[in-house]
Amino acid sequence: MLDAMQPSSVLPGMLFRAAAPGAVFRQRFLHSEVGLEFLDCGEHHLPPGARTQTVVLPDRERLLFVWKGVAGAELPSGRFELEHYDVLYVPRGCAFQLENPGPEPACVIQCTAPAENLHPVFHARFAEMSRREERIRRLKGKDVYLMFDVGEPADKLVAGYTFFRPHQRSWPPHNHTDQEEVYFFLKGRGSMEVYESPETLSFVHNVEEGDLVTIPVLNYHPVFSQEAPLEFLWCIAGARYWVGDKHQSFMSGTGTSLTT
Repeated sequence: MLDAMQPSSVLPGMLFRAAAPGAVFRQRFLHSEVGLEFLDCGEHHLPPGARTQTVVLPDRERLLFVWKGVAGAELPSGRFELEHYDVLYVPRGCAFQLENPGPEPACVIQCTAPAENLHPVFHARFAEMSRREERIRRLKGKDVYLMFDVGEPADKLVAGYTFFRPHQRSWPPHNHTDQEEVYFFLKGRGSMEVYESPETLSFVHNVEEGDLVTIPVLNYHPVFSQEAPLEFLWCIAGARYWVGDKHQSFMSGTGTSLTT
């Protein structure tokens, strides 16, 4: 018989109300649903103090982008403190858990692609990368930040941010024979079109914060900013290069169209 005077070793149950906040993963798209071969994309939403379950993708590498707030990422190799616009590469088969140690809600965007090889974890700090000129490509009216570049080992993923100043556009329009992409709009309002040829370009889509656009192979994908700056992340899966490093005409803004 248990001694009523001794403290119980049985832990109490807990009530979680239906509206109580918790960590949520929102799947934005799967590659098989949107005409892509590799890329999946989603968002981890983390209220203050929330933690995700431990997640493993046995055959996919992933990039995590801190869009809002701050996050801590627990991996077998250690803990990574992630701040605004930081990027973390998580190799295939690597378990990880996210938490929000900050006072404001956090959102971490996740892009994944299949991988056969195991590569090191890589943490790209935006506060550092945005000051390193070798990581920046300065175009007319816009800057590109190469956050996860070809120098970082991976099977398929390359990623960065593009910041447009007001009333700018992508020029020349370009497409890819060996890359698919997603653009995720983080700040501001603008427009974008995705088309196979000028004959199929019928109208321009308005885009704003939180919108994303998938770009299958061989589609042109120009972006236009409006009255305010426009910021978006781009994530590539496929051949590992950035168009401006491969073709000088893109850097100089010459020509009418470009195929890579």
